[in-house]
Amino acid sequence: MTIRWKDSYLKWDTKIITDFSDKNITSLYDKGYIFARVKKGAMYKTRSMRICLDNFVLSSENKRILKKTEDISMTTEPIPYAKYDWTIHKMGKDFYTTKFGDKTFSANKIKELMTDEKKSNFNRCFVYQENNKEQGYCIALETDKIIHYCYPFYNLEYQNKNMGMGMMLKAILYAKAKNKQYIYLGSASRQTDTYKLQFSGIEWFDENVWSTHLDKLKNILKK
Repeated sequence: MTIRWKDSYLKWDTKIITDFSDKNITSLYDKGYIFARVKKGAMYKTRSMRICLDNFVLSSENKRILKKTEDISMTTEPIPYAKYDWTIHKMGKDFYTTKFGDKTFSANKIKELMTDEKKSNFNRCFVYQENNKEQGYCIALETDKIIHYCYPFYNLEYQNKNMGMGMMLKAILYAKAKNKQYIYLGSASRQTDTYKLQFSGIEWFDENVWSTHLDKLKNILKK
């Protein structure tokens, strides 16, 4: 079967795996691979970013964001997500279309990733609520040692301007509380990805090794 990878993806290598053990997945993430959404087992090597949670501490800016989002709670649910309905993929489609352009993320693909374990590489849904109303979600992966915070989206009509960063911080704190080694935050492929560099303990995959040389990464992203 031919796998169609979007040209915009920053990737150095691709593979399809059949061993979905925590040990194998964690090892591949450590080698710079992350799961893709195109097919069950599909992974690609990229300029991955992660936080070493032993070295993570909240900065004053992190604390400010958490204060601004203190009314938002986060819970974790297994995928397939039992409470799934059409309003979720509508929220996700609207979010990705507005932020990144049409055809970035289809409603059908969001539904597939959250409801069909035979086609999805992800096993966790982070649900964000205020006053018992769902305002955001993140499609994620969790093993015994890592979390991949992968596809977040939220209600764009929700008035809290700190929602995106608040969601990520709550996931980071969840990972730390669960004694994970790392939380992966996707790739560094665009200049806008520099916001991820604010976190203490951040590392990035420099083709073959994990690096904490952030000035080098900033220069790469400027090009």
